[in-house]
Amino acid sequence: MRFNNKVVLVTGGAAGIGRGCVEVFHAEGARVSIVDRDEQRAIGLAAELNSRRSASAILHACDVADSVALEKGIEHCVAVFGRLDCLINNAGIHPPDTPIEQMSMDEVRRAFDINFFSTYVASRIALQHLRTTRGSIVNISSMTAVLGQKNSAAYAATKGAQLSFTKALALEVAADGIRVNAVLPSNVDTPLMRAWAGTLADPESALKRIAALQPLGRMADPAEIGRVCLFLASDDASFITGQGIEADGGAALDY
Repeated sequence: MRFNNKVVLVTGGAAGIGRGCVEVFHAEGARVSIVDRDEQRAIGLAAELNSRRSASAILHACDVADSVALEKGIEHCVAVFGRLDCLINNAGIHPPDTPIEQMSMDEVRRAFDINFFSTYVASRIALQHLRTTRGSIVNISSMTAVLGQKNSAAYAATKGAQLSFTKALALEVAADGIRVNAVLPSNVDTPLMRAWAGTLADPESALKRIAALQPLGRMADPAEIGRVCLFLASDDASFITGQGIEADGGAALDY
């Protein structure tokens, strides 16, 4: 019960890696706040968690690109639970497989609004509460931040920005006892991954090739990434800050 009586807020927490984080932290005793634009899915997950442990989960429906709505979500969490111990900036989108010259600037800006600026805004708002608990921030970046990805220049750039932000913010708030880290997954079997694969000519073949990119021979399960986040947020990682943990199943080996 490494997060017993503590509070975690997860953006994009209703599905995929976010849901994996929510379930892992909840199983370790946390009270969880699910911030997601898919209100019905968030309601269902919160109800499921509350059936396991009363009053242990809340939700706030919003698009994280809306800074005002995102701030309300964080303040709602603290108002209900009285504290915040960990912020997981997970909400993200992956634009379709698109060469740079074919991607509109509106699509690029949307990717940055959701993948990076929401991370910046949520972290900025959460700091006042994390100073009280000497809590932590975990940003869900991507191996594309360090390896790149063909026809995904905008996406890779947003994830690189998250990683640089992680290191800079870790320096800024270290004296407050706040740790800031990032997780860089390779391929995770999520609805987002399957939606992206669906933009390719042969989605099923693409998913098989994607699984084979990891020497372990498979994609990660969302809960596996959630457990990495739990480690970084727990006292087990009390001397780790400013790091990008590559949870890639060995994908970067023999590059």
